[in-house]
Amino acid sequence: MSGFDASWLDLREPADHRSRNEELAGLLTRHLGRRPTVEVLDLGCGTGSNLRATAPLLGPEQSWTLIDYDARLLDAAVTRLAQWAGDWERSKEKLILKRQGKTITVRFRRADLVNDFESIFATPADLVTGSALFDLASGDFIAEVAAEVVRRRAAFYTVLTYNGVQRWTPKHPADTEMAAAFRAHQVTDKGFGPAAGPMAPQLLATAFDAAGYQLSEADSTWRLEEADDALIQALIPGFVDAVRETEKVPEPTIADWLKPARTGALVGHTDTLALPA
Repeated sequence: MSGFDASWLDLREPADHRSRNEELAGLLTRHLGRRPTVEVLDLGCGTGSNLRATAPLLGPEQSWTLIDYDARLLDAAVTRLAQWAGDWERSKEKLILKRQGKTITVRFRRADLVNDFESIFATPADLVTGSALFDLASGDFIAEVAAEVVRRRAAFYTVLTYNGVQRWTPKHPADTEMAAAFRAHQVTDKGFGPAAGPMAPQLLATAFDAAGYQLSEADSTWRLEEADDALIQALIPGFVDAVRETEKVPEPTIADWLKPARTGALVGHTDTLALPA
């Protein structure tokens, strides 16, 4: 399951990277950064943005398995990661990156996170990770991922999980109504069954807390301003389309909401780190 365009993922990457919570990133480094080798399983990898942000937090020898259903995004990931590293080698099955004293071996696998779940989690992993993923997933999928992480006593780190907060600048009288409709859309099926939507951070916390893991959560809200205009303008059509699909907001209200030019947006996200006690 993916359904995203590489150009959209490229557009959001700067905001994603600067919004990731630095305190949680530091906790991950303290847990895994001193290990000479680490195996990482990246779910819903897109173009490899999560690797680009997370690899600097880990040790000198890393082995990543990147999972996505979209072959086009996996191809884009090869290109983006090679450009990011600068120093790279490609074999038939893997990409070897060298950057800032780290050697990162990357394997790419096209797989469906639901239908290929068992084989995906046959992959060795010290760390299971994902970015902007679990609000799209079902509660059952979240529980199954947590169970697999706990079974192998791995670490779990996910960033930019949508938590339901959304505000626009300038304000509009229909903001609350539009946001409520958008949240309703977020819990519809995104390929996993009914999505957790804004409840995803809580479901992740409950699953890992029940397993006795050490759980840390922190804010990673997008705070978009005029310098982020291209991203703001790209967000608006998707937001409005989602609202329209719910049929909860009258069309004249939507049309009026669209009139003012938006110069800023706040989109709430939560980062989650779960470590074996």
